[in-house]
Amino acid sequence: MAGLQAGAPTPTALTLHSQSRILEIVFSDGAQFRIPFELMRVYSPSAEVQGHGPGQEVLQTGKREVNVVELEPTGNYAVKPVFSDGHESGIFSWDYLYFLGSEQSRLWDDYTRRLEAAGQNRDALMIDASAHACGNH
Repeated sequence: MAGLQAGAPTPTALTLHSQSRILEIVFSDGAQFRIPFELMRVYSPSAEVQGHGPGQEVLQTGKREVNVVELEPTGNYAVKPVFSDGHESGIFSWDYLYFLGSEQSRLWDDYTRRLEAAGQNRDALMIDASAHACGNH
C-alpha cells in the first residue's frame, strides 16, 4: 500500500495554515512542501474525483477558497482531510502528499490546461451530476 514502502520518506511535521489555505509538510528526507488546499482538493485521490478508471476523472472547479476543516489520521500511512465543501472521501498517503508537493508546478499546469479545454475556470461552480441522476431538478 502507498505510504508503507520501506525507506520511503515519512512526515516529520505537518501543519495546516487555514488563513493561507496551505498544508505545510516536512519529510524525513528533508523535503518540505507547501501544498495549497485547492490543489489537494482538485487532485483528491477519491473515486469521486478520480473516477474508477482512466478517463473517468471529474474536473473540479470552484475550489479556490476551499479550506481543510479537519485532518484525520489514517493509520501510520496517511491522513484524511475534511474539506469545507463537504468532500471527505480522499485518503492522502504520505507517498501521495510527497507526489503532490514535488509535482505541484506540473499538476497546476495540467489542471489549467484541462480547465481551458473544458471551457471552464477555477472559480466556476461545480455542477453536481448526481443531483440529476434520479430525475429530480
